[in-house]
Amino acid sequence: MVASEAAPFAKTGGLADVIGSLPIALQCRGEEVTVVIPGYSGIAGLADFPIAFRDLPVHLAGRVYSVDIRETEHRGIPFFFVDCPPLFDRDGLYGDADGDFPDNHIRFAVFCRAALGVVRQLFRPDILHCHDWQAALVAPYVRDTYRGDPTFAGIKLLFTIHNLGYQGIFPITLLPEIGLDPRLLRPDLMEFYGRINLMKGAIYFSDAVNTVSRKYAQEIQTPEYGFGLEYFLRTQASKLHGILNGVDYSEWSPERDPYIAHHYSSADLSGKRDCKRVLLAEFGLPLENLDRPLIGIVSRFVGQKGFDLIADIAEELAAEDVALVALGSGDASFESLFLDLAASHTDRFGARIGYDNSLAHRIEAGADIFLMPSRYEPCGLNQIYSLRYGTVPVVRATGGLDDTIEEGTGFKFWDCTGPALLTAIRAALGSYHEPGKWLTMVRQGMGKDFSWDASAAEYSTLYGSLIAR
Repeated sequence: MVASEAAPFAKTGGLADVIGSLPIALQCRGEEVTVVIPGYSGIAGLADFPIAFRDLPVHLAGRVYSVDIRETEHRGIPFFFVDCPPLFDRDGLYGDADGDFPDNHIRFAVFCRAALGVVRQLFRPDILHCHDWQAALVAPYVRDTYRGDPTFAGIKLLFTIHNLGYQGIFPITLLPEIGLDPRLLRPDLMEFYGRINLMKGAIYFSDAVNTVSRKYAQEIQTPEYGFGLEYFLRTQASKLHGILNGVDYSEWSPERDPYIAHHYSSADLSGKRDCKRVLLAEFGLPLENLDRPLIGIVSRFVGQKGFDLIADIAEELAAEDVALVALGSGDASFESLFLDLAASHTDRFGARIGYDNSLAHRIEAGADIFLMPSRYEPCGLNQIYSLRYGTVPVVRATGGLDDTIEEGTGFKFWDCTGPALLTAIRAALGSYHEPGKWLTMVRQGMGKDFSWDASAAEYSTLYGSLIAR
């Protein structure tokens, strides 16, 4: 596997959780998996990891980058790190406060070529499984730049789209800097409205492509969700699959979670009320909210997540007999939305700006309702965590949210509007005040199994079909 992040080493979102968990589940099924990620300076202990290959030369656009390949093991999975300080010794993974790093195209081109160096020198796989645009150049390099190289003969390529909203689009003038042949700039290959699209190239050159839920594989072939690639994706539909992400219940389970104040289960939910009490205190909200439905939000604060819909209904939501706690960071306007709500309703609303994994666990455990009004959601993990924690999800019926939430475990709305969201929230609040009905819904959700076992089985089947071709 080739990816730009993996838990527990480097993480900005759900991609890292997948790369940290899926290989383990595959290994349990008898697959031999190795993972390659960049050697970011923020990775704890990177300098102490043994060097598996020293001074690997990466040739790119007339320049040679000297790369060390470092190696360690996590839960039985070998991880290789592309250690190139000029490119990866930075404060952020993809950018800083000023935006994306301007040389990201070079950074991840070198990363992809170094990953192929790992294939050449250290681990020759049957399948190269690449994830998102940062690993997309592996495919055109293998199929075009290195065509005819016996090192890569017979290796199959699988590309996973975790979020089509981020495609790796760059000016055509940068094409020579990533070492691609100009003849790839065709509308049916990598040209995209006068620019170069790295993800488009990966889709074209890979033997199979998958998204992280079944519904999302269908949605990205439509203008609403295709981000300009919908027609191209329809031409590639025969190799497009949808495999739902799983979750790691060893990390996300109220029966053993080290971050929550009290453990509980579907058989004994008393600890959940204690978790709610602790969460209210952590946000400085009075205990009178203990008997009031508490909505939790943990998210990146970006447009994709539908927070403009919350802005549309903020006054109506504040007028309901409800409390709310939110954790996240992102667009300043959405950060201000939650901070302003907390400032004007200090007795019922709380907000924390930033990333705090332990607090995210406590919100899942302490909230009664979890809100995910996403405009689109390739898979989503928090709604799955919420089910296990007995926290009833309210979601927009899109992508993985639609695949995982059903009647009896949560509430869905379809129209991407504030009033539709408010109707769904009010439906959840109404059910909350029917204790018997609510308890049934909570326990049905807690009984759902979205572990990696089923997802790994689907990937194994897909791998087998590729190798058999």
